[in-house]
Amino acid sequence: MELPYAFQCCAFVSCEKHSSPWDRDNNNNGKDDFGRREGILSNQEDHEDFLLDFDDEPKSHHTVQCSPSPGPFRPCHHLFGSWLIRVGVWVIATLSLVCNTLVMVSIFLSPSFLSPVKLLIGLLALVNSLMGLWSATLATVDALTFGSFGRYGARWESSTGCKLTGFVSIFASETSIFLLTVAALERGLSVRRGKAAEGKTSTGTLRLVAALCFLLGLAITLLPLLGDYGVSSICLPMPYEEPSSLGFMVALVLVNSLCYLIMTVTYARLYCSLEKGEPDSLWDCSMIRHVAWLLFTNCLLYFPVAFLSFSSLLKLPSVGPEVVKSVLLVVVPLPACLNPLLYVLFNPHFREDLGLLHRRTRGALHLSRPRRLSLVSLNSEDAEKQSCDSTQALVTFGVSEEEEESRGAGQQPSAEAHHPPVAFIPCR
Repeated sequence: MELPYAFQCCAFVSCEKHSSPWDRDNNNNGKDDFGRREGILSNQEDHEDFLLDFDDEPKSHHTVQCSPSPGPFRPCHHLFGSWLIRVGVWVIATLSLVCNTLVMVSIFLSPSFLSPVKLLIGLLALVNSLMGLWSATLATVDALTFGSFGRYGARWESSTGCKLTGFVSIFASETSIFLLTVAALERGLSVRRGKAAEGKTSTGTLRLVAALCFLLGLAITLLPLLGDYGVSSICLPMPYEEPSSLGFMVALVLVNSLCYLIMTVTYARLYCSLEKGEPDSLWDCSMIRHVAWLLFTNCLLYFPVAFLSFSSLLKLPSVGPEVVKSVLLVVVPLPACLNPLLYVLFNPHFREDLGLLHRRTRGALHLSRPRRLSLVSLNSEDAEKQSCDSTQALVTFGVSEEEEESRGAGQQPSAEAHHPPVAFIPCR
């Protein structure tokens, strides 16, 4: 039987599974009836053809060939094949959404200086959150269609939601690799220029390069929508049975491998150029180390994806569709979960930015509280303001005297004297 969708063959698969005991009983009963009828018709030679046809009738009842047949990418019962994959996808989706949100809040809402590398890390967190959204969408579909995915599979594959989910997944995966490549190149240039590169690097130029990364990821993502590519139940191009989809996946692997090669060469030259006796500032060292950890984890997790893609191209018998589906569901979105975790757990700038944001939020909430004004409170507030003003003047005068003494002695003023003053909070 040739059917439009593989999910329509699930009815025959379930019928064969549920009807096997009944078929065995019918076969046994048929054999008994055949024995009794054989005793009755044994002396009649004209009925030999009828007996042969009757003997073949139960055997032909079992063979039903339905095409296209269901498989791991078009399942009949569950979108996720095992509970291990199901729990892993839920954990990856939850950690990815929560941790990337924390990273974006600490970078874009903090009052601290937004350096070029922090801008790239914030954009990388934004893209990784889209990958977490893809995992969360598939986990939700698996939960809603638990045990009966074949009834909704054809509708899900042809729906706008599945196309949008696949679009988000490929866009997030490719754009994150491009942004990570730009971050590695930026760190390499900053080390070559020296310690003053942080202030000299143009944020506007970096924003333009980041916009080009987004446009390039968008152009690559639009190819499956415009061309004739097979779509699977996980809303990605089918790596099997479709030459166009297989060619698209291999092209993505080649482009991503080139990006990882550029990142690896850049960081190898970076570590070779660093002087062992003169470490950079704390900002440079922490960010260089963070981008290095990102590069290491993403390259390590990309090896299985590249290997399985080329195995599909070469049609190796050792790699089956079940393994490919497990890698696509668990290994591909895993960097979107580990990248923000590395920043949250091991980067000191996350705690500093979050602390500054917390203090500013508390100050804004405190200033927005209504106050009860009275004559006594006004007099007390005026007195406290005058005392605070006098104290601040004394502190400023004392600092200026210390600077004059250091200048008179021929000493350079300390670095703390050049720091911007702390924001003054009015007395209550």
